[in-house]
Amino acid sequence: MVRLLGPQDRLLSTIEGQYPGVDVLVRGNHITLSGDPAKVDAARALVDELVQMVRGGQDLGPVEVTSSARILDSKSGSPAELLSQAILTSRGKSIRPKTLGQKEYVDAIDENTIVFGIGPAGTGKTYLAMAKAVQALQRKEVDRIILSRPAIEAGERLGFLPGSLTDKIDPYLRPLYDALNEMMDPELVPKLLASGTVEVAPLAYMRGRTLNNSFIVLDEAQNTTPEQMKMFLTRLGFGSKMVVTGDITQVDLPAGASGLQLVTKVLSSIDDIHFARLTSADVVRHTLVGQIVDAYTAYDAEKQLEKFRRNENRDKGQNGRKGPR
Repeated sequence: MVRLLGPQDRLLSTIEGQYPGVDVLVRGNHITLSGDPAKVDAARALVDELVQMVRGGQDLGPVEVTSSARILDSKSGSPAELLSQAILTSRGKSIRPKTLGQKEYVDAIDENTIVFGIGPAGTGKTYLAMAKAVQALQRKEVDRIILSRPAIEAGERLGFLPGSLTDKIDPYLRPLYDALNEMMDPELVPKLLASGTVEVAPLAYMRGRTLNNSFIVLDEAQNTTPEQMKMFLTRLGFGSKMVVTGDITQVDLPAGASGLQLVTKVLSSIDDIHFARLTSADVVRHTLVGQIVDAYTAYDAEKQLEKFRRNENRDKGQNGRKGPR
């Protein structure tokens, strides 16, 4: 019961929040639901699924509760089955998809050679892609992992960084190193890096290479130019997989179009290339992150509408003008 409801029954309020009007009473190992019959039936189905997940060894949090409720409401299947498959188990912690969108994203990586994971911050795009890369290496499906990202500052100019070339690019690649150390034995990571089995490199180093039998992950792809994106995708060799992740709402390029935005139009009709689009419903960070994403999305949509109306009014004004006398 503690694993089901969390410390101090924290998940109890999350369950009640999914079905307003349903009262949940817990005494010992018994849960009593009361309220509108239809909502009570839905809440019971959710609790039954959560019980199965706990019995399967899953640790529950607010994300698992809300995701399970969404899956049941959409009649997409059993959350206990959809969200139970672990990609990796590292230091007693299982890495698995936590939402239906993440599950579809992970399945797409298994089924396609190139997958684009597009979505807001906190949806697990890069984390799950790296977990699949480590899984493929452990299963000997690939010979090496190559992780890359463009070296672009997020809105501020850092100037010339001190140290060697490795020291200069290391801050840009640090998030990838952090994820690696979380998914693999920290003592093993330096050995794999030294042998070239795992390579973390800036995007600029990809030109001229052909990457065979590799699992290649490009992170922060919204900060690639169209030319860089074409260059990266054409590095694909035999026996390799590529996962490209990014958030097209957080472009840090000083000017010009994002390669990630363009590629969704250019390659959308090609077989064996899949575009997985994650949303705020797939955010697995603090619940505020999802609300922040939704607020910015609504703001951007309103700005686009205002711009469209201004252009429309301007065009009407120009068409209504009389010609020269």
